[in-house]
Amino acid sequence: MAYRISGGEVMVDIDLIRRALAEDLAGGTDITSVATVSGNENVVADFTARKSGVIAGIDMAMATLREVGLTDISQQLKDGDRVEAGAVLLTVRGDTRAILLAERTALNFLGHLGGIATLTNRWVQEVTGTKTLIRDTRKTTPGMRLLEKAAVVAGGGSNHRLSLSDAALIKDNHIAAAGGVVQAFSKVRSAFPDAFIEIEVDSISQLEEVAAQSPDLVLLDNMSPEECARAVAFVAGRFKLEASGGITLENAHAYAESGVDYLAIGALTHSAPVLDIGLDLRLETRTEK
Repeated sequence: MAYRISGGEVMVDIDLIRRALAEDLAGGTDITSVATVSGNENVVADFTARKSGVIAGIDMAMATLREVGLTDISQQLKDGDRVEAGAVLLTVRGDTRAILLAERTALNFLGHLGGIATLTNRWVQEVTGTKTLIRDTRKTTPGMRLLEKAAVVAGGGSNHRLSLSDAALIKDNHIAAAGGVVQAFSKVRSAFPDAFIEIEVDSISQLEEVAAQSPDLVLLDNMSPEECARAVAFVAGRFKLEASGGITLENAHAYAESGVDYLAIGALTHSAPVLDIGLDLRLETRTEK
């Protein structure tokens, strides 16, 4: 089982699942289920969408169920599928206590990752008809970056770098420390000659200054759509451009129409509302021999 990210796949994070289940039990037992469930029951349980959206986190939910010993799992949908309220994502049959133990952890993954996929898809729809791609950032939940970036891809978006070692992104603090745009770029190119280099500028004059250095990508920070259009005209396809800062769903199309290649949207991962998904149980009586 794997989640797809731009350029490859990331395996299900079993360690994260185990930590989440251990956190839920906190070294004890599920006192409510032990008290109310005899252990002789089997149930059929459906993971059901309460709201429309785009699904992500299916494999993490299935792995959570397997981690507590459940094996009779039927998958109705996959990551990236758009659903309406009432759609069943997964069905699991088995021991009631095990299902109740896994319930919240599995729902947390489905809700959080589905929320990211759903929000990403809203942004993607806003730039339909343009060449601009919606990209995420490193503003991710600690320990969940690859899963969250996979959810962005499920929603139709694309990934920026996965880590600090993937590529160089020279931002304002690097520029200040190095003594200027050209100095910062030159230092990175000298130290890492084969690295992909993106550099941030906040004015057309800075863009003109760094253009001579032949960057791979320039980040236009807090520029208006009109300024972005001027930047696109100036660059004329020599390298790619990414807009960031001050971009909302309401003005996303205007930014995309400027001709930039990417919109960098931190909100995809740091501000996505949870997709409402619930678990519906149906009791099956276990026949005693």
